[in-house]
Amino acid sequence: MTAKAAGHLLPQIYNGGMRFRQIEVFHAVYMHGSISAAARALGVSQPSVSKTLRHAEDSLGCSLFQLVRGRLVATDEAHALIREAGDIFDRLASLQQTARNLSQTGGGHIRLGTVPSLALDVLPQAMAQFRRDWPRVTFEVHTYHHDDLVRSLIERETDVAIAYTPPPHPRLTSAPLAEGELVVFAPANTFGNVDGRLPLERLADRDLIGVAATGPIGDVLTRAVQSGGITYREAVSVQTFFIAARLAQLEGGVTVIDEFTARASQTRDFTWFRSDPALDFTVSWVTLEDRPPSKIVGQFLRTFGDVLEAVRAVTS
Repeated sequence: MTAKAAGHLLPQIYNGGMRFRQIEVFHAVYMHGSISAAARALGVSQPSVSKTLRHAEDSLGCSLFQLVRGRLVATDEAHALIREAGDIFDRLASLQQTARNLSQTGGGHIRLGTVPSLALDVLPQAMAQFRRDWPRVTFEVHTYHHDDLVRSLIERETDVAIAYTPPPHPRLTSAPLAEGELVVFAPANTFGNVDGRLPLERLADRDLIGVAATGPIGDVLTRAVQSGGITYREAVSVQTFFIAARLAQLEGGVTVIDEFTARASQTRDFTWFRSDPALDFTVSWVTLEDRPPSKIVGQFLRTFGDVLEAVRAVTS
């Protein structure tokens, strides 16, 4: 039987065909490669593991392992089942972590998704500040491009996401944390003396390092240059603002990136300029509509908003 054909076995996991203890033993044997290693990992005897595994195979009506040249080898049916079993254990581990945290005063677990540019500097600052007051709260942080942030919430990989200018979505709700701007990031002497904002026309006919996969925030620049009839050459296109900033530094080039990446990347010789017109966007938190932020998540979001405002208060 192939792994694909074995797919009909999967519903039996959920329909009483396998008890949780049998799933636990199967998972341990598969991951550790032998009865003896699985028994040590589970803290039980080898006969107990062998007996439970045999009952699991009887429940399913097929063999999960075979002895080949003295070694235990997983069958196609075992390969088909392990992914489901792994998902069960991942969810159980998350549940146990949450339960442990909730049993402690001031505890909790936050699964957070964010765009890469905020993870560079602002998010670590916010987490460090928050954990000084809430040391028992644990974090699981994921970085995603915009479309994947939405997917992570819908598939319940994350509890809350922080995004730039999230568009309306029928299953999501959002609220602003702070404002932000796209800025021109370039060598300090590129545009000579700049008094106030840099006119966007100064980018005309230049080679720029472009950034793809930025979601709605990318439309802010596109609308502005189209409205102003400004054309420039996109010499290179990269996937994140950080890569664009670093490449600009290495090449002495010019790019348009979010101000938070620019602030984290600026040096004495490389700086950023606010543009005219301003390329404004919002930094917002996003959750599933039917899963609003918990009390501890709400507290963290307030800290995050405060850090955003403090970072923005520092001039170039």
